[in-house]
This record gives sequence, structure tokens and C-alpha cells, in this order.
Amino acid sequence: MPGQPPLFPDHEPTVMPTPPPSASAETKRAAAPVWLQRLSLFVLVLFCVYLGVLVMILPWWTRIWDHNLFIQSHPALAGFLQNGAVRGMISGLGLLDIWIGISEAVHYRDYRG
Repeated sequence: MPGQPPLFPDHEPTVMPTPPPSASAETKRAAAPVWLQRLSLFVLVLFCVYLGVLVMILPWWTRIWDHNLFIQSHPALAGFLQNGAVRGMISGLGLLDIWIGISEAVHYRDYRG
């Protein structure tokens, strides 16, 4: 086909160098206001702690965990989920979630633009 360039040319393709990043208004992103950063941190910590406490306590709450219609409809799953070690692992995930929330609060830093 005469109109197409060769598939494997003899020379290396030229690459234009990328310009260094500049601090122009287009590329610079402004940080969120401090009150919004703190509010989002508060909501994140509250969510993590609430969910962690729920996941930590729920496996040991027999009225909800053992008499669940989903678990009762799957007998193989019920035998697995009623094992004490599995309940302990799920509670450990709840503790991990609480730890993540508290760690986010401890390591918080304001970003000011």
C-alpha cells in the first residue's frame, strides 16, 4: 500500500520533552477550607467508630446473629458463622475499624492553600 508509512521505521520517533510543572492558576489546586477538612475528619472518625462498634458487638448478640433468616436459610453457612473463632475474627475487624478511625484523628494535619 503506497499511502501508508512503513510499519517499522529506521529511525527512533522523536519525543517532545514535557515542560516542568508551573505554579499557574490552571495547575494549582486550592485546598479545601479548614472547617471542611475538620468536618470531613469528624464524619470519618464517627463513621469508623460507629461501624467498628457495631461489627465488634453484632456477632455476640445472639438474638440477631443466631436467629437471622439469611443464616438460617443456609445451614452450611450457619455452622461456619456460629463458630466462636469466626465470631472473634469478625469482632477483630470491628476493632481494626475503630483503630483506623482513631488513627486518622491522631494523625490529622490541616492543609492550607
